[in-house]
Amino acid sequence: MTDIHGTQPGGAPDEERPGSGPVIRDRRLIDPETGQVRRPEGQQPSADAPQGSSTQEATPAGGPPAGPEDEPHPDTALAAERLEEMRRMQAEFVNFRNRTQREREGDRDRATSSVVEALLPVMDDIHWAREHGDLAEGTPFAAIADKLGQTLERFGVKQVGAVGEIFDPNVHEALMHMPADAPGVELPEGTTEMTVVQVMQPGFVVNDKVVRAARVAVADPA
Repeated sequence: MTDIHGTQPGGAPDEERPGSGPVIRDRRLIDPETGQVRRPEGQQPSADAPQGSSTQEATPAGGPPAGPEDEPHPDTALAAERLEEMRRMQAEFVNFRNRTQREREGDRDRATSSVVEALLPVMDDIHWAREHGDLAEGTPFAAIADKLGQTLERFGVKQVGAVGEIFDPNVHEALMHMPADAPGVELPEGTTEMTVVQVMQPGFVVNDKVVRAARVAVADPA
């Protein structure tokens, strides 16, 4: 409301002051031009209230105020949770499958190693029969020995230890060390390392796992 009668500090109307005209004071709370709330002279805006207007909510810079439509839907959060659970279960399944595969391969190798250990006396007899010429090519026993070796190879069994091989302590067991000029010792030309010159017992390996090391005699190049 517009107050056309101002007052002096002493209580007398402003228009009654000698030599002054009528004084008009606009005491409306809302400024009709700006629409902002007016505050009494000398009063500072509250620190908690946004400057400019006490009747409007503060608007985040760069966009409209957040509303219920901007909040994530409960189904979205539930779907994300279920997806994370599915990924975790998938990772656990992959780890279980790999672990089971390794255990299965280990069990198979252990079973094969047990069979090879039981056949070691037979394999030694076959080795010595070949060394003495008793398994000539084309004889029935030679064919049987070849078939046995091929069958074992299908299960990852490999025979190690042969004359001329470089000595490897992982698969060879040196029973004798012979001089290079000893009778019957022949080293391959250009040999620079300790070499197998005689095989007493062949060794056997199952998928890189040594069942028995080859027992050999070795010699150093001169």
